[in-house]
Amino acid sequence: MHQIPNIITILRIFLVVPIVLALLDQRYELGLILFAVAGISDGVDGFLAKHYHWESWFGSMLDPIADKLLLVATYITLSYLGLLPLWVVALVLLRDFIIVAGATYYYHRIKHFTGEPTLVSKINTFTQILLALLIVLAQVTNWVPASSITILIGIVAGTTIASGADYVVEWVRRAQQHGK
Repeated sequence: MHQIPNIITILRIFLVVPIVLALLDQRYELGLILFAVAGISDGVDGFLAKHYHWESWFGSMLDPIADKLLLVATYITLSYLGLLPLWVVALVLLRDFIIVAGATYYYHRIKHFTGEPTLVSKINTFTQILLALLIVLAQVTNWVPASSITILIGIVAGTTIASGADYVVEWVRRAQQHGK
């Protein structure tokens, strides 16, 4: 039973390709449904892991990888389709690169750690998911005002920058605690 959260996370990874294909085929309803299922599964696996104490090192590494694969693939696809500005994708990718590079350096040069997202990072992931959902929903219905997407793009940009900076500050703080 304790592997259920990891199984859900792996299934979320398998949804990435069908989501991208649905979006590229402009089958936005299907893409929206699959993306919503993936987004909900992220909350479900986390809830199950914490509530039933089924947390594992493997799960703590796999979950953010699944999130990144889903969001990056979706953002690149939405940008390719002209639905999301390229600069937003570049900002998200830059943040992810900084986090991976910093985590790798910290892990190998300072101390081993488990992947624990910060509150700012959780907010950033939520806003990124919400932005992708709204953009796709706007393709399915006409009730999503363009201004709400523009505002959410600004929020995603802000939380992306704040999240990247938050990780850097946290790693520096931890490194100083270890005298490095």
